[in-house]
Amino acid sequence: MALTLSPVSRTRLAVAVAATAVLAVGAPAAYASLDTDTRAPGKTTTSQVSRGEAYTETRLLFGTERPDGGPDVTDKQFMKFIDDEVTPSFPDGLTVQDGRGQWRDSNGKIERERSYELILLYPTSQAHQRDALVEEIREDYVKEYAQDSVARLDDRLRVDF
Repeated sequence: MALTLSPVSRTRLAVAVAATAVLAVGAPAAYASLDTDTRAPGKTTTSQVSRGEAYTETRLLFGTERPDGGPDVTDKQFMKFIDDEVTPSFPDGLTVQDGRGQWRDSNGKIERERSYELILLYPTSQAHQRDALVEEIREDYVKEYAQDSVARLDDRLRVDF
């Protein structure tokens, strides 16, 4: 018994077969070329070089709306907070980025607000000492601006300045 396909079904089948063939044939070649070092023997590939020092990256996410209905935290207030509360603990440098955030509050409501992302980099060897300073920053912001929380993300990476 012969299978009869509509023109649309035949087109879909042809595209699926072509895509599968490209993936099946192209992927191994692409992966092989990533692993193959065509340079002289004994040379190191860039993927084998480990650059930089071990650092910890901490990102803090600060909301600006106050759950108690008070006025939003202004740019001027936030930068004063950075100058007074963050810079003394992290004088070697930091990055502040503007953002737009969304999260579910303690009452289950979706909140959307202007936000800030603070990025701190410090040697991983100092992570234990810096942890207390980061937690103090989070607690101070929550208290000063009546926030529910300040989100924290930590990651280990290699940094080269």
